Amino acid sequence: MAGSSTHARAARDGLERTQERAQESASPRLGVALRQRHVTMISLGGIIGAGLFVGSSATLSTVGPAACLSYLVAGIVVLLVMRMLGEMALAVPGIGSFTEYARIGLGDWAGFTSGWLYWYFWVIVVAVEAVAGAAILQRWIPAPVWMIGLVLLSVMTFINLMSVKSYGEFEFWFASIKVAAIVVFIAIGAAWVFGFGHTHSAWSNLTAAKGFMPFGTMSVFAAVPTVIFAVGGAEIATIAAAESDNPAKSVAAMTRSVILRVITFYVGSMFLIACIVPWTSIVTGHSPFVAALETMHVPGAADIMNAIVLVAVLSALNSGLYVSSRILFRLAGRGDAPRALLRLTPSRVPRLAVLLSSVVGYVAIVAAIVSPQGVFLFLVNASGAVMLFVYLATALAQIRIRRRLAAQGVQPELPMWLFPWLSYAVVAAIVGVLLAMGMDAELRPQLMASIASLAVASAAWLLAAKRRHAGDDSGTRTGYLAAADGRALSGER
Repeated sequence: MAGSSTHARAARDGLERTQERAQESASPRLGVALRQRHVTMISLGGIIGAGLFVGSSATLSTVGPAACLSYLVAGIVVLLVMRMLGEMALAVPGIGSFTEYARIGLGDWAGFTSGWLYWYFWVIVVAVEAVAGAAILQRWIPAPVWMIGLVLLSVMTFINLMSVKSYGEFEFWFASIKVAAIVVFIAIGAAWVFGFGHTHSAWSNLTAAKGFMPFGTMSVFAAVPTVIFAVGGAEIATIAAAESDNPAKSVAAMTRSVILRVITFYVGSMFLIACIVPWTSIVTGHSPFVAALETMHVPGAADIMNAIVLVAVLSALNSGLYVSSRILFRLAGRGDAPRALLRLTPSRVPRLAVLLSSVVGYVAIVAAIVSPQGVFLFLVNASGAVMLFVYLATALAQIRIRRRLAAQGVQPELPMWLFPWLSYAVVAAIVGVLLAMGMDAELRPQLMASIASLAVASAAWLLAAKRRHAGDDSGTRTGYLAAADGRALSGER
């Protein structure tokens, strides 16, 4: 037993030394200014967005009261992915970006494509949220949407250029406002449902108009492809944790608490809305939270929710710029992006990476104004299934990494539950969601466009690999190469 323990520690120490040497040679270090409170609120902020406050109207109107079950199923899938990330974060600490686990577990192609697809997803989020925020602000500011959107993006770019601490503080307060809004809504809604402030029963809305599942059981699962994009986003905390004082602890804490937040904020609020408002009266594109507050006769409900949705939009815009810039920085450290993106400001911010990500956002905003149903629609559709591709690569990487560590006798500190069966179940669930998208006429264009994005990223990897091998026969490429980490994990010499 003692020999096995010594061997496991030696394997872990050897892996950490390999990572430290790679990190030192790969790129300069980012700052360490985020605290546990920042990372916790960033993870919550990643979950709570406009998809909850407004996008949930589409699910409620097409699934009915059982929409809360769709959110529960999607939340469980995200929970399991986060648990996988927690296991890998403690077993293979300090990689800086969760997409690098795909590189370690599956190889360079998976790391390259996961990184670039994740970056693409977030720069499109930046553009979408800037346009959405501008549309909300136009309620109070008489100016063109494109002008307000560009101003919003410029302000958030400036915040991200200041320091990681400025990003963390803004996101902390943005997320705090969103969490407080949800908690207050759930408290008011629960009190109303249990009879405070009215005389009739609110429970009848759950079974009225064709019952709890008006479109059948399959409708609950058919909504999961759309819902899973709303409940995703908690993984950005794994990127922010790299700039915290204790990355592994921060990620582990985040993965332990994410399911409670998903159940409380999404499932709980959807259930209460279904109790308060007849699902047949919910209009797609209009916040069901506003409808619920108006039903409960809360004064100024529309203005209150518009302000909260604006905070959610600004939070997503802020996080989108942060995440996309850090992904670019990590890709540059692996040699998968120009080395110029590694340059840091005195406050340890990758300035060029932030600016490049914001430039793509500016271009997408212009596309949204000039060609909303053409170029911009294609850009949005092309990111539709990207997160599922990244989650799938993460799940497969966890299986590979866990088996390599097991071969060394290393027991994970935060193990995935019921391994390997739950890990296989996650892979099957994600593949099932992708297949469901392919069979849905409305979601099929998103899947096809996302597959095109994957093909473009794969072609770029082939070109980059060919150029790299032609220019460097030594094979000493900087970064966490899958080959090096694979040998460290599997015990090869």
